Parts: sequence; C-alpha cells; structure tokens
Amino acid sequence: MFGLDKKDASLLLIVAVLVAFAPFLLNPFPEGSAMAQFNAGYPDLMQRFVIFGIFAIGFNILFGLTGYLSFGHAAFLGVGSYAAVWMFKLLSMNVLPAIILAVITAGIFALIIGYVSLRRSGIYFSILTLAFAQMSFALAYSVLTPITGGETGLQLALDDPRIFGSATTADGNIPVPGLFGLEMRDSMELALGGWVFTFNFGYYFCAIIMLVAFYLSIRIFRSPFGMMLRAVKSNQQRLNYTGLNPRPYTLAAFVISGMYAGLAGGLMASMDPLAGAERMFWTASGEVVLMTILGGVGTLIGPVLGAGMIKYMENIISKINSDILHGWFAFLPDGLEDLVVTMIYPFIGKGWHLTLGIVFMLVVIFLPGGLVEGGQRLARLMGRKKAEQPKSAKTEPAE
Repeated sequence: MFGLDKKDASLLLIVAVLVAFAPFLLNPFPEGSAMAQFNAGYPDLMQRFVIFGIFAIGFNILFGLTGYLSFGHAAFLGVGSYAAVWMFKLLSMNVLPAIILAVITAGIFALIIGYVSLRRSGIYFSILTLAFAQMSFALAYSVLTPITGGETGLQLALDDPRIFGSATTADGNIPVPGLFGLEMRDSMELALGGWVFTFNFGYYFCAIIMLVAFYLSIRIFRSPFGMMLRAVKSNQQRLNYTGLNPRPYTLAAFVISGMYAGLAGGLMASMDPLAGAERMFWTASGEVVLMTILGGVGTLIGPVLGAGMIKYMENIISKINSDILHGWFAFLPDGLEDLVVTMIYPFIGKGWHLTLGIVFMLVVIFLPGGLVEGGQRLARLMGRKKAEQPKSAKTEPAE
C-alpha cells in the first residue's frame, strides 16, 4: 500500500485510526466526574499533539538517522510561524499559502545554518546550532522588532493590507484562518450520555498533514538515502574511506528536518495566528529532544508518542492543584489526607517538570529505546506468556 511493505503499511494504518478516533480515545471519562480532569480530547490540545508530532518526526530524521544532535531546531519552528503570520497579513487568511511559505522559508533558513554548522560534528555541531538559535531569538526579540513584533509578538491587525479577502469581517472583527470557507476553529459536538466529544476542523486538517508527514518519513527511512544517513551515523570515517562525501547527505537531512519544523510552525500559526520569539528559545529546542528520546530515537512512531506524552503532562498534569487532590482523597482521615496531598503536590501543578524529569530519567536508565522499546518488551512478554500456557489436554493411551 502506497509503496510500503506490510509492516510499515500496518503501522501507518494504526496511526491513522488512532488519529481519526482521538476525540473518543482522549475522552475516556464522562464530563463532571472526578476523573474528567485527565480527559485530553479538546481541540487545542489535540492540535498540539499532532503539530508537535510533526516537529518531532522531522527532528528524528536528523537525529535518529544521522546521529547529529541539534539544539537549535526551534529556530525553524519560529521562522515558520513568522512566515505564516506575514502571509495572513499580506495575502489572505487561507492557510495553504501560509503553510507553503512557512516550509520554504524554514528550508532556506535551515540550508544556511546547516551549511555552516555541518562543518563540525559531535558536541561542536550541537553548540553551533544552539548559538544560531539563540541569535535568532535575540534578533526576533529586539533587533528585528518591525518584522517580528518584538516581545509582544507578531499579530494580525485591523489595518493589515490583505490582498485577497477583507481586512475585517462584517461585524468589524479580524478574520480567522480558514481553508476555502471553512474556519480552523469550526467544531461539532456529539453528546453521548455523560460524554461530550468535540470534532474540530483544525485538528483534522493538522492530522491529515501529520499522516502525510509520517508517510514521507517512512519512505525516507526505507530509501537508499536513509541507508546513507544510517551509514553516516554508524561510522562516518569509514564512509569517507569509500570515497563518498557525507556532507551533502547530512545537509539534505538537516534541511528536510528544518522544513518539518517550519511546517509545524506554520500549522501553529494557522491554528492561532500569533508568532512570538519564545518559540525560538533554547527550551523549545530542548523540548523536541526530550520528545524524541522519550518516544524512541530512530524509530518511526516513537517521536509522535514522545510528543503526545510531554504535551499531555504539560497541559493536564500541570492543571492539577491542591484542591483537586483534596477532592480525590477526601475519603481519608483528615491527617492522612493532608499527608498524602503534601507528598503528591510537589509533582503536579507547577511542579510537573519534576515528574517529567523523573520519567525521563527512568526511560533513559531502563528503556534506552524509549516508549517504543517498552511496548516491544510488553509485547514479547505477553507473547511468551501466551506460548507458555498449557495446551489443551489430550487423551493419552494407557501404557
């Protein structure tokens, strides 16, 4: 199917099914229940899942295949966001031209940075990319304020000189991004008993693009180009001895990875037409590194899982406060209830980073292959238990 072997086609199909039914899967608890706090099936968060999944997929093409660790990939995310918002301001509110410009701009920016940074490898390459990203952040935050909006960010305004489409809506408001008349914020709700499921057009638009990006990453991984990138990661010195120059391959991987980041930035701006310099900060670059390592470096679906896990913790675990904890443990005696809440509270709310750090440490120590390795171990364990189950009793002849 689509030029993929059976295993890869099955993986793509599984991802497509999970993405399609995400509004149901991410809302397992009925509205109003104590566990509804853990529901993640609302449009903004689902959009973040797939957008940062694209970001992590692109980063994995560079880091997972070549072994080059970039600490400055957020620069391409920010450049893509700025390009998309400028397209909204100057051309139209249609998201397609904005996303195309975001990808092209990020690709050109990645070509320039990669051409310089890839002259070095190892930690020197990582430091160079970090330096470029921080310079980009500083330029966007102060020097290029007329272009980037500085610390307030680049936003749409009522006086934008938009070529196609009006600058304002009929009621005098700023128009919102859309696709041929369908707005990204358009949603439909389905109530089933105590559950309310939201189907958002913007989410499914991003999800389709993520599936295409995921499919392209599979083709890259299985292509001769992907094999060359693996050779670079395995032993670049031996590759040089064969007479092959690895730099064009690594530069191509860097540019492709940057274009993925630009695509994610363009989608972020399409969902919320705002671009700020904070998207270029080094913490944003570190976040995509965590996503890839948590999910599984060099795996296909791992970065998507890692992105979903971090964004879930950032948006769900961080919202749990002491009042919610007291509600959960109200059945305990007062003294014991206060003790339990006191012990748990440092790991939730504003302390969710502590929980993320512990999870990251455990994954690195016990699951070097990330969540994918954990799933593989669990599958092998279940298969072994199934194989060890006694076979049905058979009638044996008496001796």
